[in-house]
Amino acid sequence: EMAQMLEIEDVLDRYPSSISGGQQQRASLGRALIRDAGLYLPDEPMGQLEPQLRALLRGRIKFYIKERGLTAILVTHDQTEANALADRIAVMEDGVLQQFDSPAHLKDRPANLFTGTFIGEPPMNVFEAEVRADGGRLRFGLSGGVVLDYAEEEFSEALRQALARKPSVTIGVRPHAVRLAPEGAPAEVTANQWLGDQTHIAARFAGGSIVTVEHHHAPYAKGETIGVVLGSADLHVFDSQTGAAISHGGALA
Repeated sequence: EMAQMLEIEDVLDRYPSSISGGQQQRASLGRALIRDAGLYLPDEPMGQLEPQLRALLRGRIKFYIKERGLTAILVTHDQTEANALADRIAVMEDGVLQQFDSPAHLKDRPANLFTGTFIGEPPMNVFEAEVRADGGRLRFGLSGGVVLDYAEEEFSEALRQALARKPSVTIGVRPHAVRLAPEGAPAEVTANQWLGDQTHIAARFAGGSIVTVEHHHAPYAKGETIGVVLGSADLHVFDSQTGAAISHGGALA
């Protein structure tokens, strides 16, 4: 059953030196999983496998572990693998735990700027901003004269009070949340990559750069001007000094 799950039935009678590195890795994983243990500690268990096989085995291994009520702590640098296999993920930086949470919370409610920019592909867009509230509006002033202007009602009262004590913040927005519209702030396209099922567009924006993901073929040319819209519900606000999260989507973190 284990050999069938790992797609190594045809090499069971062969010596390790006569099979590929990927087959050796699957055999090692099988030897570990077949044992009756209280805790399994696989370290990069599928690092040598081809992407298609890795995607297939991720689902099988997770089902195997769940079905038998096993516990595993897996080490990986592959975010896709971590998200696919884990119930909870520990994000580490230089040996220090930054956040221990579900995959969904790591993406939608990062505890700090490191987690916010580390998790997600493409990475989160980040800008320094000056905060100003007046006339029922809350404005984030970015470099290059770009101002993100929102109605105060789009943010909780607790968050507005917190921002009143933080005139300078770091804001982040994920590329998938960036919307393109004619009325948006102007940005100049610097690169356009069609990846088969989505387009990644990079542009000069607010004195830096911004990346947006369109789930269709978007044939914007280099040098073309596009309009960028960042909705308040998609903003992540971080403390400029500590990097700690202040808010996600208009509510306190």
